[in-house]
Amino acid sequence: MALLKKPPVEAPLATEARSQPRTGPDLIVALGSDDATARRWAARDLAGHPGASEALLHRLAQEEDPSVRQVIFTTLAKLRDPIAVAGLVSCLRSEVPALRNEAVEIMQGLPAEVAPLMEGLLADPDPDVRILAVNILESLRHPLVETWLIRVIETDPHINVCGSALDLLSEVGSPQAVAAIGHLKERFADQPYIQFTADLALARIGRA
Repeated sequence: MALLKKPPVEAPLATEARSQPRTGPDLIVALGSDDATARRWAARDLAGHPGASEALLHRLAQEEDPSVRQVIFTTLAKLRDPIAVAGLVSCLRSEVPALRNEAVEIMQGLPAEVAPLMEGLLADPDPDVRILAVNILESLRHPLVETWLIRVIETDPHINVCGSALDLLSEVGSPQAVAAIGHLKERFADQPYIQFTADLALARIGRA
């Protein structure tokens, strides 16, 4: 006789984590739980509570569980208020690579919120932040992406920032970028990588 399969049983911790009151203040308290499952459910459910961004960012700064951190980022993206967006920008300055990378990924999906900040990010005193800003442009669906990249290769003094922008221009550039790429070749005439990538970009634009 065939054995009947028992239906899957929800893990007790997951059941308990969501059986607690789900008001905003209760969820914020649950963000500090010792149990990662409870923190994860709290972070997820706070997506329905405008005004929770500050508490989520406070938790994010100390969260070590990658799955909880990912849910916090997802919830911040759903809230997308000024506090959430400012917190994502702060993550670009973090010493933790995972925070920087996840912030870039989330910001790529928030063109309306990120676009007003982009000129400031591309002019940030820290070249690493400027490179991350270029990385955001890689998937940012905004009509000014090429304009911003052209401005970078025309004005940024740091070769790595210009190289990152040139890499992206080689994929998305149009004839509008040709003059700026030529000027960049002149500015970094002794840098083989810039010369090689610039020539590739010019060849691609010429074939487009």
